[in-house]
Amino acid sequence: MEPDRQREILTGLIARDGVGLSTLSRLVGRNAAWMQQYLRRGTPRLLPERERAVIAGFFGVPDSHLGGAEQPAIVRVPRLAVSVSAGPGRLVTSEATVASAGYAAEDLARLGIDATNAAILDVRGDSMLPTLMDGDRILVDRGQRVPGRRGGIWVLRCDDELLVKRLTRDGADWRIQSDNAPERRAAVESVEVLGRVVELVRRL
Repeated sequence: MEPDRQREILTGLIARDGVGLSTLSRLVGRNAAWMQQYLRRGTPRLLPERERAVIAGFFGVPDSHLGGAEQPAIVRVPRLAVSVSAGPGRLVTSEATVASAGYAAEDLARLGIDATNAAILDVRGDSMLPTLMDGDRILVDRGQRVPGRRGGIWVLRCDDELLVKRLTRDGADWRIQSDNAPERRAAVESVEVLGRVVELVRRL
């Protein structure tokens, strides 16, 4: 940001809120004349990073409003109070949100996920080892519900159980495949595909 533009914006904020220059100087831990010197004498040429951030916070504007770097937009993705089974099936009893995690909006866009369709689920069981481990968390795109030929891992409901498995269509059936357990088959109409697993979160 050009120095004159930064001073113009700050002068407007000061006038808007009727704040004294000495008050702003003390706010950032400087002597009482520091803000006057900056605005009227051009010293310093630009607000230092720390002082700029404090002043922006005081006026309730983003740091970028005074020339700081633009911050990525953050989306809160809900973590649901359900576990998807990578072993014996689990009965679905609740889909309440128990927490949330922040994702940069651009990261979700890169993954091809509409933020309103994103959810985080816990994995329980070990039938998807080594791909998925008990205790993993997965980011699920609930907007993708039609498995194609490229495969992938899917969250599905079958006989009131919530599962995370590989799915392959075989005529009137789904082949429900684990990575280290026997394959199951189920009629297409008995399976509800709830979303595609797009990212794995694992503590090392």
